[in-house]
Amino acid sequence: MSLTNEPLQELQELRRSIDNIDAAVVHILAERFRYTQRVGALKAKYDLPPADPKREEEQVARLRQLAKSAELDPDFAEKYLAFVVREVIRHHISMRRA
Repeated sequence: MSLTNEPLQELQELRRSIDNIDAAVVHILAERFRYTQRVGALKAKYDLPPADPKREEEQVARLRQLAKSAELDPDFAEKYLAFVVREVIRHHISMRRA
């Protein structure tokens, strides 16, 4: 099966859009982690626990609702948040040790 030029062009355009979105996601994650580093510094300074289960529970509910309204699988959104929160807590713990 050979593709004509038109479908190949569309495929390239779609892939460029995906690449742009991936770049934006990386930059947004970097910005998010800059803020969580500031949170970690405050927690370390005032001897607050690195994890906040109540906040995490609220965030899960909020993110699941956002996912539903964006027509994204809420389970996927929750897995994403769990990964991010694990990384943030790991950073907060390491800040306490420094």
